[in-house]
Parts: sequence; C-alpha cells; structure tokens
Amino acid sequence: MTTSALLAAAAITFGADNTLGTWNYNAEKSTPAPGLSQVTSLTITREAADGGAKVSVKGQRADGVKIDFSYTAKYDGKEVTIAGISQTWDTTAITQVDANTIAEERSKKGGKYHGTYLTVISKDGKTMTATSKGIGADGKPFTAQAVFDRQ
Repeated sequence: MTTSALLAAAAITFGADNTLGTWNYNAEKSTPAPGLSQVTSLTITREAADGGAKVSVKGQRADGVKIDFSYTAKYDGKEVTIAGISQTWDTTAITQVDANTIAEERSKKGGKYHGTYLTVISKDGKTMTATSKGIGADGKPFTAQAVFDRQ
C-alpha cells in the first residue's frame, strides 16, 4: 500500500470529517422545496463533537422569519432533539458515510414531516451540497437541493 493510501485510510479510521467548518447558503445554486418562504441567508457551523458534530444554523427567510437552531449528534444514526426556532423538524439522526458524506434523517414528532438528506463535500472541499427528499409538513412530497460555500 502506498504512503498516500495509508494516510487516507488512517484519516477515515480516525474520524476525518470534511463537513466541519462554516458554510454559507448559495441561493443561486440551490433548488428549494416548494411551499416554504425562501431562505435569503443561512450560515451553518459544524464543529467536531465526541463521535459526531455540533451543528449551529442561523439565517432568515424571505418573509422575515428567523432561522436559529442547533443540535449535537453522534454519527451513530440515533435520533437527537433539535433546539431552536424555525425548522419544520424537531429530531435528526446522522451517520457518516465517509469523510465527505453525511446521511441524515429528519422528522417532526407527532407531525407529517419526514425527510432524508445526503450531504456531500466537493472534491476541492469548497462546496457542500445537501440533497433532500421526503414528506413536508403539509403532507406533500418534496425534493430540494441546498448548496453551501465554505467560508
């Protein structure tokens, strides 16, 4: 095995996570889900936490509604509660597929909302793309793609 292959394998083994950092929403490259007021600004900060990530999200929608929520979750696929305002879900469960990919399942307890998300970091590490599909709070199917630029 070459030195670079050994280093790559070691990085994954020791929990490399290229999703960590601060990311800004790119409205021009994103395709939002229908039926919601469009996001005009959004910043996601992902920090390393014991076996997972601490995620903080702040922003605003076109109708003036603030977005401000956070959670800390391990990459074990177990559900955790979201704290904050202006999200359509109240729980999330995440797993790390590899150093550049996170799978997430979001739902609203007692509600209709349920979505799956696949977040992928580009090869150059400058772009994060979250592709989602599911059933919205209104009970209708949705698909969306949110693109973020590394700050």
